[in-house]
Amino acid sequence: MKNLTIFCDFDGTVTTQDNIIHIMKKFNPPEWESTKDNILAQNISIEEGVRKMFSLLPSSLKDEVISYVLEEAQIREGFGEFVTYTKKHNIPLYIVSGGIDFFVKPLLEPYGPFEDIYCNIADFSEDTIKIIFPFGCDETCASQGCGCCKPSIMRNLLPKDATSIVIGDSITDLEAAKLADIVIARDFLIEKCEELRLPYEKYENFHDVITIIEIQLDVNS
Repeated sequence: MKNLTIFCDFDGTVTTQDNIIHIMKKFNPPEWESTKDNILAQNISIEEGVRKMFSLLPSSLKDEVISYVLEEAQIREGFGEFVTYTKKHNIPLYIVSGGIDFFVKPLLEPYGPFEDIYCNIADFSEDTIKIIFPFGCDETCASQGCGCCKPSIMRNLLPKDATSIVIGDSITDLEAAKLADIVIARDFLIEKCEELRLPYEKYENFHDVITIIEIQLDVNS
């Protein structure tokens, strides 16, 4: 377990659904679906797409949006046990999310504290919702538009001799997966890993994640 570090996505990984997509489906602003499709097809950057989708929503919906996502979000099975497992083994667990602070942090609060939480920030002070991206790309990042740049965060935090694990489900996790020693994937991230021939382990819940870590690193619970 020496220098093992885990970087875990939030939307669609810790939660059973992608909360941004859930918000967009509920409030259904015009053009959001084409923007989402362009993000997944990598025609536009994640940062550009997320900024555009939220700009379609008026800030006057703030309370409705927050209430909806906090009420509807479901935590994936086994997450609490997984967090306990990482603490027991003194494994740093970073939450790295392309999600937004107003739902990421409240939903994680019962399970913390974590090593750290990285996510984007919503500003409701203007006519439409503005997304701020405090964790942008470093000079090495090939994308230069990640929003919350997971590979840049990894490069900044990882010791040279560390073993890194990335857990994720979508296009926002792909660049981080390329850097990881072990990738634990589901859904769209599996498709991209197979397309690029990146080795990965499949999971459905966090009990699976614990089992994968123990098998991969030959440790006992």
